[in-house]
Amino acid sequence: MPATEPSFTIGIEEEYHLVQIDSGDLVMQQPDELLARCEARLGERVTREFQQCQIEIGTNVCTSAAQVRGELRELRAEVAETAKEFGIAPLAVSTHPYGEWEKQAHTQRERYELLAKDMQIAARRLLICGMHVHVGIEDDDLRMDLFNQMTYFLPHLLALTASSPFWNGGMTGLKAYRLSVFDEMPRTGLPEPFDSWGEYRRMVNLLVNAKIIPDATMIWWDLRPSEKFPTLEMRICDVCPRMEDAIAVAMLYRCILRMLFRLRRDNQRWRSYPNFLIRENRWRAQRYGVGDRMIDFGQGKMIPFVDLIDELIDHIMQDAEALDCVNEVNHCKTIAREGTSADRQISQFKKLTGEGASDREALKAIVKRLQAETLEGVGE
Repeated sequence: MPATEPSFTIGIEEEYHLVQIDSGDLVMQQPDELLARCEARLGERVTREFQQCQIEIGTNVCTSAAQVRGELRELRAEVAETAKEFGIAPLAVSTHPYGEWEKQAHTQRERYELLAKDMQIAARRLLICGMHVHVGIEDDDLRMDLFNQMTYFLPHLLALTASSPFWNGGMTGLKAYRLSVFDEMPRTGLPEPFDSWGEYRRMVNLLVNAKIIPDATMIWWDLRPSEKFPTLEMRICDVCPRMEDAIAVAMLYRCILRMLFRLRRDNQRWRSYPNFLIRENRWRAQRYGVGDRMIDFGQGKMIPFVDLIDELIDHIMQDAEALDCVNEVNHCKTIAREGTSADRQISQFKKLTGEGASDREALKAIVKRLQAETLEGVGE
């Protein structure tokens, strides 16, 4: 057992679509000067993404919810202000409601060129954006132990962020369709458990030595040990249009990890379940978001998602108090009761088409609302 508690520092990465402000259509060719100006203001906290119509931001290492909020406000505001000079706006949503992947071009960069060549249509369809959250756990073997236990909670985090109900101009019937696209890639989905850090590194080295991957950054599980930092990187989530929703889910993830550490410190642990079962909840999160039920494996029955979140927050409340993020974590209850971006998008679509709007008119109105939600609370 490590002698000291992990730092539980936190950092968030968000990927945004770039759209024309007036039309809401995806940008076909990102102006080179856009990234250059963003980098001049934000440094390495902003980078290109795979598609030309995407951009990615990443916070500095943070120690509090307040610091995360300040970073995200600055990053969203600066990207939006700079993009506006080109008639462009960022869209913090996992799928553009009517974007057509066949018409998009990928970024000309060695890593992305390799990805496009190797993955073919599976890569070309990656017109999706996500949110990744890093939490600092410095001890290697402790990081792997918490990694194994954390898998249980990943569907809950996905459900709270669902923002991808539309694809190529049509309603998918899923609240988080993004993962259906991403799961076409290799080395995605739920990770398998490992007995130790050494076992994990041996698995990575086998693929590297076989020249399948250059390094572990080409492993895209829903949760992974970061290759660059001593963190556990949670990758399952859709990106949240509303900044406060993103912060709430990130803090919930951080508190769950601290709870798991606390249990281990007291010679306890969260009960493990086969990925076969966890995949059922993962699917339910994709399909229903927060609007239905998930399986409580301990009770062996389906439970309303809102009740599961209430119970989970009860479990981690002392951790939220220790990490000074009680209000942020409690906001997850609001998301569960009021719905996610996917619910708002579907409701707006049904309302507008019911009033006589065409599908395209309704989808364009949704994009306008998403533009506004991306900057909600950013200027405060």
